Amino acid sequence: MEDLKKKSSNEATDKDIVFSQAVKAGKRIYYLDVKKNRKDEMFIAITESKKIVTGEGENPQVNFEKHKIFLYQEDFDKFMNGLQESVRFIRERQGEGNATSQESESHTQEEIKTEAEGTPLLNQTINIDLDF
Repeated sequence: MEDLKKKSSNEATDKDIVFSQAVKAGKRIYYLDVKKNRKDEMFIAITESKKIVTGEGENPQVNFEKHKIFLYQEDFDKFMNGLQESVRFIRERQGEGNATSQESESHTQEEIKTEAEGTPLLNQTINIDLDF
């Protein structure tokens, strides 16, 4: 009986997702889900899913560790400003990284600009690497 409640609860949550994007980054996958609350207001749910392999040999155990952040519309600009300042700080201190990530980032930037034309905030570069 409890499993049914859990399942129907998950289905209801999935129905609230109006847009979703997965970002694969090594052992991690970041899910960016745009959801609607009960008042039909949209927000972003960021989920980090990290693959954890324990044990060796023939029977390794594979688990996924997940962490969530909910970002509400009234906080978008502040979050983006803080994120961009943090990314800028790291790039100034450590450089841009390897060519492969630059090529991938350049491709992603073009996709964002194409999808979000006319939305100044979304035309800016977004790089997310959340560690918990």
